[in-house]
Amino acid sequence: MSDSKNLQRLAERIRGRRTVTLFLHTPVDRRVILDAIEVARWAPNHHLTEPWHFYLLGEKAMKENVELIREIVTENKDADKGDFKAKAAQEIPGWLVLTCKKSDDEVRRRENFASCCCAMQNLMLYLSEAGIGSKWATGAIVEDKRMLDLIGADGEQEFIVGVLRYGYAKITPTQSRKNVADIVTELE
Repeated sequence: MSDSKNLQRLAERIRGRRTVTLFLHTPVDRRVILDAIEVARWAPNHHLTEPWHFYLLGEKAMKENVELIREIVTENKDADKGDFKAKAAQEIPGWLVLTCKKSDDEVRRRENFASCCCAMQNLMLYLSEAGIGSKWATGAIVEDKRMLDLIGADGEQEFIVGVLRYGYAKITPTQSRKNVADIVTELE
């Protein structure tokens, strides 16, 4: 029999996790991030493939990441937008990149990607419980080969699932969701 208080606490944590975009300049203890990765790796994964790899960026890699963001945005938009995005990126106290093993088998590829998404959610929920905000970013940065080069990943063997920005939140946004009745179809 489940303890209803524990279930309620878990439900509140899941509902309360928010995407954070503005962070305090307070550094996050690396041990907390490593603990979050330890929990993330317990995500379901078909045939125990453990298809994930976590790249935790240090100071040098974060500076290179900021410059890469500037380059990519400048190439896709313009120099002003590139400078703006780079300046915003400098304000983010922590960065982590999650990759997934590639597979020639389409079913395995989807299963591995789904497992990595579950791992990312586990990681973000753990961080949220620890009072640390995060934002799972995708887009041009994850599609650019230069990001794989920056983290030293083998693009023949793995692809980027997302870049996680993390830190203590300046502002935690609020949100709402559709009613359950609007998104569930019960079949007999």
